[in-house]
Amino acid sequence: MRDDPPHESDQLAVLDKLASLRRFTPARIALGRSGSGQLTETSLRFMLDHARARDAVHATLDFDSIGQLLRERDWSVVAVRSAAADRAEYLRRPDLGRHLSPEGRLAIESQRRGDDVAIVAADGLSASAIEINLQPLLDHLRQLLLARGLTIGPLVLVEQGRVAIGDEIGELLGARLVVVLIGERPGLSAADSLGAYMTWRPRIGTMDSRRNCISNIRPAGLPPEEAATQIVGVIELAFKHAVTGVQLNDLRGDEAIPVVGPRE
Repeated sequence: MRDDPPHESDQLAVLDKLASLRRFTPARIALGRSGSGQLTETSLRFMLDHARARDAVHATLDFDSIGQLLRERDWSVVAVRSAAADRAEYLRRPDLGRHLSPEGRLAIESQRRGDDVAIVAADGLSASAIEINLQPLLDHLRQLLLARGLTIGPLVLVEQGRVAIGDEIGELLGARLVVVLIGERPGLSAADSLGAYMTWRPRIGTMDSRRNCISNIRPAGLPPEEAATQIVGVIELAFKHAVTGVQLNDLRGDEAIPVVGPRE
């Protein structure tokens, strides 16, 4: 015996409840329909978000302006490039984004060595993530690191960089830990998300399982001030246990912290 189909008023009540959830999330829920298809508004919104995600991937970052702004805020800034010649090659060849250009390597080798923390900022797959979130995040992050007596190396800005380029930079700088701040792969609900990847004793060839990640750093996600607090919390544990990644999670037991592969 078949169940009777739900009454129309019951269907409307369910839709109303789902629609009320939309104010809590940018996810595509309770979109409604017109016949068997999407509403025009829904379709247009999808096209707009898709275009924003594509623009974020292909956009170029004005590193000169960002570097100048950070220098005015008393950061020692070094600007370098990865081995990728341009944006098109960067997207085709992820491996090239994981290594410095010869000129970039020389620039890093000329910097002071031996600081506790090296900070690397790379455009990754979202230039807008760096433009919007980098400066406020760095302001909070530096304050918290210095308050804990940790020394910070020169801030390295990397054009066409991937997460793993921080391993080479951190090794060249002789840093105990590297933090890579990078534009994450855009989604249809967020094209400006910044990720922070922390690696203890960075070395070329380091596996992703040896990193910890805090992601979705943006005004509509994890605010920069709160993100800085979480990043420093991971750094404190890394210095306490001399490890990051899966091993750090194992040491902490139930109080696990994020370990994820790069969203780049």
